Amino acid sequence: MADRTRAAEKATEERRAYIRSALQQADAPLTATYFAQKLSVSRQIIVGDVAILRASGLNILATPRGYLCSSSASDPFPFTGMLVCRHEASQLRDELYTIVDYGATVIDVSIEHAIYGELCGKLNLSSRYEVDQFIQRVEQEKNSAPISSLTEGVHLHRIGCRDSATFERIKESLAAQGILMD
Repeated sequence: MADRTRAAEKATEERRAYIRSALQQADAPLTATYFAQKLSVSRQIIVGDVAILRASGLNILATPRGYLCSSSASDPFPFTGMLVCRHEASQLRDELYTIVDYGATVIDVSIEHAIYGELCGKLNLSSRYEVDQFIQRVEQEKNSAPISSLTEGVHLHRIGCRDSATFERIKESLAAQGILMD
């Protein structure tokens, strides 16, 4: 019995080491489903492994496209700004397209919740393709909705840009669409 327990612990350690290494070397997000198929375990086992790796100090971002290992030592964007937006669900794609069309990245979305305080979801959307993938997931998930639905459409986006002029152009465009809040 002790040998089986040690073998299971060793397999768990090896699986987590594989996940850590794969995430640190990946240049694109990797999904829990990908790891589950690769390692012949359930997706839920992978989600638990990622939680343990996070708790051990590995900076793993969960994005709509999968997990990314992030280096907190360096910010990949020369300029980061915050936008306060409000729009109908039908304007979500237009909002995100506007941001990525200027060459910016939608880093995350957050809301101020009456009970929980700030709630934040990592997005890391940098292209129309990635926006389309995100929108597709929003439309397919029956029991989920964008977090802005909890605040009548009010939400914040942290975006990464090449410079402050790009950020200002994005703000102007979103304001012209009636999406940006003053």
